[in-house]
Amino acid sequence: MPELSQETKNLIKNYKNYRQLLQPKEGVLTIHVDEIASKVASFYEKIRGVVEWREEHLLRKTAIERILKRRLLLKKSGEVIAEAFIQELIRGGHFPNDIIEETKIETVQKIIDKYLFIIENSSSFEGRTKTHIYNWITGLASCEIEETLSPPLKEKIMMEYMMELMKERARIITSRKSKIEISEEEINTQLYIAIQQAVFRLDKTIVSYHLLLKKFPDWRNLTQEKIEQITKNIHQIWDSIEKDLNHRLSGKFYNACEKYDTPYLILGDIINNNPDNAFQILEDPEALESEIKEVYQERLGKLKLKMKKAGIFSVVSIFITKLLVAIAIEIPFDKYFSGGFDYFGLGINIVIPPLLMLFLILTIRPPQKSNFQKVTMEVMKITYQRNKKDFYEIRILPKRGVIMNIMVDFFYLLSYIVTFGIIILGLTKINFGIISQIIFIIFFCLIASAGVKIRESAKELVIEERKETILQSFVEIFSIPILRMGKWLSNQWSKYNIIVIFLNSLIDMPFQLFVEFFEHWRSFLKEKKEEIH
Repeated sequence: MPELSQETKNLIKNYKNYRQLLQPKEGVLTIHVDEIASKVASFYEKIRGVVEWREEHLLRKTAIERILKRRLLLKKSGEVIAEAFIQELIRGGHFPNDIIEETKIETVQKIIDKYLFIIENSSSFEGRTKTHIYNWITGLASCEIEETLSPPLKEKIMMEYMMELMKERARIITSRKSKIEISEEEINTQLYIAIQQAVFRLDKTIVSYHLLLKKFPDWRNLTQEKIEQITKNIHQIWDSIEKDLNHRLSGKFYNACEKYDTPYLILGDIINNNPDNAFQILEDPEALESEIKEVYQERLGKLKLKMKKAGIFSVVSIFITKLLVAIAIEIPFDKYFSGGFDYFGLGINIVIPPLLMLFLILTIRPPQKSNFQKVTMEVMKITYQRNKKDFYEIRILPKRGVIMNIMVDFFYLLSYIVTFGIIILGLTKINFGIISQIIFIIFFCLIASAGVKIRESAKELVIEERKETILQSFVEIFSIPILRMGKWLSNQWSKYNIIVIFLNSLIDMPFQLFVEFFEHWRSFLKEKKEEIH
């Protein structure tokens, strides 16, 4: 019978400890909000979730950041806002009712005060305005608040386990011509970043916060003197984190972790589902294989549902915005400046982007049957002690020469010109005006980028590499410019989505005031009702 590796034994123990921490504490006061007010607020947050679409695991962090910014905007000097802030999060359905301990209120207030001090005492630098600093720091604050209210213990356990094995098995392969040198510290940092992005799909802000914790292990319990010192050096800290995130080899590390993340996810599910019997299951290869199959099918089913939901939500979000843009900009411009309005053009402009998303979702291929066998084999490899260990190769290609770089850049630029030239020519042929063409290209790129991102998420369980065809290579020549443009636009989209701006400025604040008033009114009625008896 094969022997479990020491890393796997530690993993099982850590999961058992994690499950024990989930047990509710007795005699602890928790934060409660009115159930009826919560249903109203939760419905509003669901509507926002459709309009301001994010991947499901990022919705809560996004909501925390949005609510925090609003409350900081209205905050009076010295005002304590943590309690009302947490209550709003619970009402919105981002945390369960009667679960968060009241002691967390003071902790969250200290977090808010810490970041607010940094914001107020930092200065702009190197083209970065106070707004840039404000957005970056409130993003970090939202991450710390989320992890304080709901610590990601399970994710942390798996990240540490995978990190331990990846450090041992990752091999940097360089050619003789390659002059790139990378230190052990750089390798560990890039593995740490890549594991978070590949396994748990964490965004740049969350990874930045975790890098901050690595640089300052005592970050959650800083003294005032240390906070002041960090505030003076916040610009250098930011630059250091950005340098790690934008490392020249970050893509190589991500691809390696993304390729081998499946066995770690499967093993984590098996242990989490059966923490008390985990040793017995894992020590028996036949029982383990049976569990792998069950968990694999369960994850595959959830993945399909997630893909459908992501496709629908992203299309609805962009479709609604597209309609509003057409009504507010496109129709008036064509009617009053172009001398006429083309309903056919508007129909194409509205229908084509959603059809593109539908095509991208429907053409997602499920993993082949042979993929399951490879997953099973990889789970066995990381679970049991083995004399001969596999290595995960991270190949570093030599730098191109100056002439080759010029040629590659020229053809890359040419692919942009040809791709968008063809699109513009086609739109001109069907009488699209300039404004309509610009809007079509923007939404086409956004949908393409979102669709490909969803397709990449669908590879969560895929280990085996699929061979690329000549047709795929040809399509990439024209698709990459669209996807690169879509990625850039999506970053701007999150900042300047007109529906989100409208919700934040005209609806969000009055609605939350109404919900708070409604909750206080119901509390008042309950008190009066109690007086009757």
